[in-house]
Amino acid sequence: MSKLKPWISAMRLRTLPLSVSGVVIGTCMAYYNGAFNWGVFILALMVTTALQILSNLANDYGDGVKGTDNNERLGPKRAIQSGAISPQDMLEAIKMNILIIIFLVLALLFFAFGFTNFFYVLLFVALGGFSVYAAITYTMGDSPYGYKALGDVFVFIFFGLLSVLGTYFLNVKQLDHVVLLPAISLGMLSMAVLNLNNMRDIDSDEKSGKITVAVKLGLKKAKQYHYILVFGAMLLTALFFVLYYVSSYNALVFISYIPLLIHLRIISKTDNPEAFDKQLKVLALSTFLFSLLLGVGYILF
Repeated sequence: MSKLKPWISAMRLRTLPLSVSGVVIGTCMAYYNGAFNWGVFILALMVTTALQILSNLANDYGDGVKGTDNNERLGPKRAIQSGAISPQDMLEAIKMNILIIIFLVLALLFFAFGFTNFFYVLLFVALGGFSVYAAITYTMGDSPYGYKALGDVFVFIFFGLLSVLGTYFLNVKQLDHVVLLPAISLGMLSMAVLNLNNMRDIDSDEKSGKITVAVKLGLKKAKQYHYILVFGAMLLTALFFVLYYVSSYNALVFISYIPLLIHLRIISKTDNPEAFDKQLKVLALSTFLFSLLLGVGYILF
């Protein structure tokens, strides 16, 4: 059990609810439009979870070997930073995870398309490969994009657009305008989670040469950027509610505004990195609640 604990910690299971949020929204929107496949839903959850774990392990490895994870960093100690897992063992785990993802992606595409739609299969194989590449190169390699203030862009693409639109397409076999606003809203909330993480680590990241959006903006403007992301997601969701109103159940999503607004109030009143760290779990779970209520509101029409 003692050997298992460092690996569970390195996988950072608390990040998984956020990672599956797009699958929840995309599946619910597909169900609303009369297309739902249990196999696609389960395998999409597994693929997304495996990709998130890959990203977490790669992040642990990349920041660990670069020395970005040091004693000045707040938050839970990383596995390599603490010495609980060696860099070589972490690298082997990353390789194993990639093999698992390849298997899961192929199984997902079989459930979605069978032996037909060869072009769609190739497209999603390419997207899967790009997702693996993005998960690894966030902090790993000689030129990680997470050290160039590009993490927010990739989070928006993968946690928002690709997660929601991709899941919807795997079920419906086409894209519809109804999923665009939810995908953008989720992408913005996911960016807010990353930004909050980067605000927490702004001092240690700057000292170690990890340039994030928060480092480039400075704490004051990074907080303003944070407000724009969360408020922007809420406003776009309200617009979605107006444009695509079906029943009163659609209003369930507004319940998630309560913890989001409380979160923003707390952030507005503090510059304490430890307070930012405590709010990370709150914001991630609030985003998952947002996705769940938004999706369920269109299942109960």
